[in-house]
Amino acid sequence: MVREMARLGQVFRPDGEVVRGPGTTAVAVREHPGDDGAGHVDLGFVLHLGRADAPVVWDCAAGLGKTEEEKLANAVKMWATTTAPVLVEFAEGRGVHADRPALPELPGWRAVQGPAAVFGFGNEHLAGWLAEHRVLPALAPALRAELTGTGPVGVKLFLGGKAGDDVAEVRVGGEVSEAASAALRALDWPRGERLCWARLFVLLTAEPAASGQHTSAGAVAPAPMRVPAPAAARPRGLFARWREARRAGR
Repeated sequence: MVREMARLGQVFRPDGEVVRGPGTTAVAVREHPGDDGAGHVDLGFVLHLGRADAPVVWDCAAGLGKTEEEKLANAVKMWATTTAPVLVEFAEGRGVHADRPALPELPGWRAVQGPAAVFGFGNEHLAGWLAEHRVLPALAPALRAELTGTGPVGVKLFLGGKAGDDVAEVRVGGEVSEAASAALRALDWPRGERLCWARLFVLLTAEPAASGQHTSAGAVAPAPMRVPAPAAARPRGLFARWREARRAGR
């Protein structure tokens, strides 16, 4: 974690049960429930360490490797590639690590979107499609019903596979959204003859005027909200299928 966050210009250090970062930020690391040595971990980004009502944005990641240490290192690297840039950008607001796309399809909400990690065979086709298409607006109708409170709410997209054996999953606040997952599957992203996947992460927060919360100075600000931890169940076998395919050399 310390090494990967340093690539984003962030100085992190171990501190008890968390890895403390700049200011009041920190990352909590724990084993994913039910993990059987597959390098599957839960990572929670804390925005205001020490505050009981501080938002914690949870995400899970899995990695491949010959040893448990290598698997965990690759899981953290996957998280640091897709999710961490979003969280750092949200905390700093400098426009360096992630984008802040306009999202009129979700009125009252702001988005911070990070880079996609695309891996597998022929990944340039899927990467090119993602670069040319705005996926989040296409999912907006399905996401509206999932968004409550003021956020921040993490939205993770995992898609890929191959023709006839594709996967599409959207998690909102750590929970699978069946409607958004179906909307993602319905999009025309390329399905090739060999396995390829993509993972990307978006953070949504309510517009200040939409949240209706006011500070003592009279400025509008969103109220803190704790994002639920990931569900105990694994994400419907997606990472297991990925590992099996890689081991088989497909």
